[in-house]
Amino acid sequence: MNTEQQLIEKWRNLPSAQKQQVLQFVESLSQSNPPKTTALGERLRYLRAKIVANGEPLLNQEEIEQEVINRRGGLENVSE
Repeated sequence: MNTEQQLIEKWRNLPSAQKQQVLQFVESLSQSNPPKTTALGERLRYLRAKIVANGEPLLNQEEIEQEVINRRGGLENVSE
C-alpha cells in the first residue's frame, strides 16, 4: 500500500471534526511553502513556452553543453 492509499484509509476512519482539522493543517502547509519564483525564472518559463509554441525542439543536456562550448569559441575547459 502506497502513502496515498494509507492516507485515504486513515482519512476514512476519522470523525468529521478531525477531518476538518486535517484539511486546515494541509491548507496551512500549502500556504506556508509557496513556490519561489524569481524574475529570471519567470522569463525563462516565458521563453520556453514561446519555443514550444513555435514547434522548436528543446535541447537535451548534451546539446546544451555543446552549445556552451560553441559560444565560448570552441574552448571546452577555460579554467586552465
